[in-house]
Amino acid sequence: MPSGDSQSEPATVAAQRNVGWLLRAAAEQWPDRMAVAMPDGRGADGKRKYRTITFGELDRLTDRIASGLAGHGVTPGTRLALLVPQSIEFVALVFALFKAGTVQILIDPGMGRKNMIRCLAEAEPEGIIGIPAAQFVSWLLGRRFPKLKHRVTVGRPRFPGSSSLDSIAQSEVSGEAIAAVGDATDAAIIFTTGSTGPPKGVLYTHGTFRGQAQQIRDFYGIRPGEIDLPGFPLFALFNAAMGVSTVIPEMDPTRPADIDPRAFIEIATDWQVTQSFGSPALWNTVGRYCEKQSGRQLPTIRRVLSAGAPVPPHVLARVLSTIAPQGEMHTPYGATEALPVASNSAAEVLGETQARSADGAGTCVGHRFPGIAWRVIAIDDGPIDSIERTTSVPTGEIGELMVSGSVVTRRYVTRVDANALHKVRDGQIVWHRMGDVGYLDDQDRFWFCGRKAHRVITADGTLFTIPCEAIANGDEAIYRSALVGVGPVGKRTPVLVLEPWPEQWPGSRAARQALLERVARRLANHRLTTGIRHLLLRRRLPVDIRHNSKIFRERLAPWAEARLGRAFRF
Repeated sequence: MPSGDSQSEPATVAAQRNVGWLLRAAAEQWPDRMAVAMPDGRGADGKRKYRTITFGELDRLTDRIASGLAGHGVTPGTRLALLVPQSIEFVALVFALFKAGTVQILIDPGMGRKNMIRCLAEAEPEGIIGIPAAQFVSWLLGRRFPKLKHRVTVGRPRFPGSSSLDSIAQSEVSGEAIAAVGDATDAAIIFTTGSTGPPKGVLYTHGTFRGQAQQIRDFYGIRPGEIDLPGFPLFALFNAAMGVSTVIPEMDPTRPADIDPRAFIEIATDWQVTQSFGSPALWNTVGRYCEKQSGRQLPTIRRVLSAGAPVPPHVLARVLSTIAPQGEMHTPYGATEALPVASNSAAEVLGETQARSADGAGTCVGHRFPGIAWRVIAIDDGPIDSIERTTSVPTGEIGELMVSGSVVTRRYVTRVDANALHKVRDGQIVWHRMGDVGYLDDQDRFWFCGRKAHRVITADGTLFTIPCEAIANGDEAIYRSALVGVGPVGKRTPVLVLEPWPEQWPGSRAARQALLERVARRLANHRLTTGIRHLLLRRRLPVDIRHNSKIFRERLAPWAEARLGRAFRF
């Protein structure tokens, strides 16, 4: 519902608080500049073709869609699920829904049908804007969606009983198409990946979105007129709000690790892309391909952003050798509930922190963004209802991280029991417990040591994932590893699961034995890992659907427990 702070203001001022106004402002300044482009087959000459839309066209289209939705009975505050793939239509619909004052529900399709349906049902949509297949599934499962009364079909054939986006987009605009809102007006429900439990619906406000766009723009010096190739759909929305052009890559956004680097490079070259956002898995694939080509394959890119999991130094180094000579790679840190929180750069990692990380110090995520406050408190697995019940730990001591600031969301609206576990009240301020453990150094930088839920509590003490895994990852044959615990709570047996580089997979029993013995010696000789005595090999570790980078240890632990008897023991 719209918040009270918009009621006493002039309508124009309140409309300017709407995220949709950021698109309007960009359109007024650069009406003829390309806003979004997407691949659209190839011409007779073999060259790639593109569909495009300018900022002016996008602004007018979103005005018409917002007005058309209002004409179909959609009112501010209505919850509408958006089930449309990354495209010009996706960007247009998101901003149209902002302008209409609705609460849009955004769900990653890659989380799988079961999780997707459950999340959608928990969000209680009053309408669905989606492709025909999404409409059909929601119709089949109608009992799961008792509040659903609005349907808009994107594409053909139009689902019976729904309006078509094409018809709604032809609507006449009467009056101001941008709804008056306040900073605290609900804007969207975005779901977490579910990497450490069931996905939770996070409530975003218009103030949250605007704050995020401003923080990202100012911190990284992003300027209107730049061209971005985003490997994550949400970043395309920030682009439109910043006056930055978006070129949608040819990829499955739920499988960034499997991107075709040749198509990625071709599109970046066609548009002389200056910036790109992608997960560590995406950049690992692109960087390794470019390294084999022995040359700067992306010479116009000056800024790379990568998030979703710690970015290995080898990925940072490969990317820097691939982009413009004076370019930089940044690793923003945050979560669905709080973004952005902190950032580091490839220059700082490669020049200083990587050596400490390799020795088990954790991953330095850098300095916090302006407006972010953070504390590292004593680890507690239970709820904390007020700030008075927290205890800050000394600099250098591992604890759990909590943050507050204008870009920190205040509550979950599904799985609401999680609010007690993750939100801490401090008067009018809400702190978010990130679920991450680590420590602050004497430069006020946070060093990430893993997820709180993933720490392994043994009879002899507690092991943290990122520091321990770094010791095994120091072997040249190991791409990544995952520490999990099996057995009774408080007396876990630590098991390290190793994923070698594909080309380093041991092809014989002797090679397998040699690799395991080599890693075992590394672990036995390091102070952090002397308690680990079981190793397993796996060709590919399970990862999250959003970034293909966070290791799904919840799935891996039962797998390791079932194979403990066959583990390499030392």
